[in-house]
Amino acid sequence: MHGEYKVQGGKLVVVDLELSEGRITAVQIAGDFFLEPAEALDDIRAAVEGLPATASFEEIAAAVRAGLRPDAALIGFSAEAVAVAVRRALGQSGSWRDYDWQIIEAPPVSPAMHLALDEVLAREVAAGRRGPTLRFWEWERPAIIIGAFQSLRNEVDLEAAAAHGIETVRRVTGGGAMLVEPGSTVTYSLYAPGELVRDMNFADSYAFLDAWVLQALISLGIDAFYKPLNDISSSKGKIGGAAQKRFSAGTVLHHVTMAYDMDAEKMVKVLRIGREKLSDKGTTSAVKRVDPLRSQTGLPREAIIRHMRETFVSLHGGSAGAITPEEYAAAEKIAAEKFMSPEWLRHIP
Repeated sequence: MHGEYKVQGGKLVVVDLELSEGRITAVQIAGDFFLEPAEALDDIRAAVEGLPATASFEEIAAAVRAGLRPDAALIGFSAEAVAVAVRRALGQSGSWRDYDWQIIEAPPVSPAMHLALDEVLAREVAAGRRGPTLRFWEWERPAIIIGAFQSLRNEVDLEAAAAHGIETVRRVTGGGAMLVEPGSTVTYSLYAPGELVRDMNFADSYAFLDAWVLQALISLGIDAFYKPLNDISSSKGKIGGAAQKRFSAGTVLHHVTMAYDMDAEKMVKVLRIGREKLSDKGTTSAVKRVDPLRSQTGLPREAIIRHMRETFVSLHGGSAGAITPEEYAAAEKIAAEKFMSPEWLRHIP
């Protein structure tokens, strides 16, 4: 039985094992990691050897930590990484290719509908009525999207926003406020089974779920990297940010907005952020544009999205999907009752 786990920003851990009377046997650990002293590899093998096949992620990681000699140094991997690889060998932890992914590119909708669709599609995946899905967003009109826990008056100049014809909505995920306009950003959502990140903490799952995006950006010539907790960045500044919500039914909603070509002066007028904050978004002052994807690739926005989709399919599979009429109808109801309501927007004044 064979399992592999590539640590985000680290090394590959490979586990081969057998089962005998419900116990793990014949354990082999390999990979491109570093380990000192070399004899500590025997400690890891011995710690896993004999564990029950039903051992949880926490139990396996704890056994590895307890079995290591005091001077052992694990470089590029961890006890938790070993646990993930063991559980994958046992068939108890899913990988991207275990699922039939759908990829949705739909016409523009309102900001409130986008947020409602996130909720509807995540629930449909949890209920088994929809397969795991990647959805690219198209914005119908400009909007400010604030995080679930942000203060409205602290983040948004509502008078300035209204003067620019920009509405404000609140999403269900945490994180910061963002200004979006049609054609100015690349936004996508993943509706993933919880098993895909079951053995990861939140910090690791952010990097794991966006690793394919980094590969796509790097192949376009951007020196992209992940900046914990939730930023996609480059040497020229921040490109975008991620947010995540785990639903009780077991689905993970993970969405990302990256700047293609944005009006920084307008951003400063409608968002209550200091000019210095723009320095981590690709500019050192409130200049006219924040354009990391456009300036660093020289490509049209549509070409970047196409390349992202192709990268995802090459790595994880996937086929074209669509939002059903029933899903649209459910989203319209949630948009009207929740995301367009003053009570939801202002529940943190």
